Amino acid sequence: MDWIVACKALLLGIVEGLTEFLPISSTGHLIVVGSLLNFTGNYAQAFDVMIQLGAILAVCWEFRHKIGQVVLTLPSEVNSRRFAAHIVIACLPAVILGVIFAEPIKAVLFNPVSVALALFIGGLIILWVEKRQEKSSVSAQINTLEEITAGAAFKVGIAQCFALIPGMSRSGSTIIGGMLIGLERRVATEFSFFLAIPLLFGATCYELYKLHNLINASDLSILGIGFLAALVSGFVSVRWLLRFITTHDFRVFAWYRIGFGLLILVTAYSGVIRWT
Repeated sequence: MDWIVACKALLLGIVEGLTEFLPISSTGHLIVVGSLLNFTGNYAQAFDVMIQLGAILAVCWEFRHKIGQVVLTLPSEVNSRRFAAHIVIACLPAVILGVIFAEPIKAVLFNPVSVALALFIGGLIILWVEKRQEKSSVSAQINTLEEITAGAAFKVGIAQCFALIPGMSRSGSTIIGGMLIGLERRVATEFSFFLAIPLLFGATCYELYKLHNLINASDLSILGIGFLAALVSGFVSVRWLLRFITTHDFRVFAWYRIGFGLLILVTAYSGVIRWT
């Protein structure tokens, strides 16, 4: 085993797990960190897909009771069928647009400078939404997952489409979009987690199918390191975020996005770092 590559795999796995469910863009961070580590190209894409699976399993484990309840009662409970239908409705817009635009987006926007711009703009949007929430005297209209309607699910799905732009953040788009249409902060966050499961799992299977020829048996140990790192750090991240939002808003993530985005842009245009 190449220990330098193993260390890169460990670091990227931790980055994926920590950022996948926070509103700061895991894809954007993987592009930036991968560029810094000179870990790019088709093999890096296959690796990123594999470690994403670890993060997905982390959220599945955190919500295993809810998932199990929905699956087991799907044939008999109206609420379970409604919840499952709302997940499908919310996923459809991103699936459709992803199939159409995924390759052009990868060709044009999968680079650190584009990510930096998206991080910066997304941070400003979060600040605007939080300011709007602060000024509004109207409380959230949807306070449980069961109260989410088909219309609300579809609107969250439209917001999720912005996450096709690397750096915008899937979780950030769905959470902030959910809050804008009346979902309570924790409800918007949990709904975002549930949306991640079928969407990211489907995308992972599709990408692995396309890139399977890039993965050899000799790569399994490296992939395993990244996978386990993403699984553990993803679980920690999900648990932490659910506790964090009980007493905090998302402004800290907005300022982090703005600062990180500006840092990338300054280093890129000053020539301090030659981003690839």
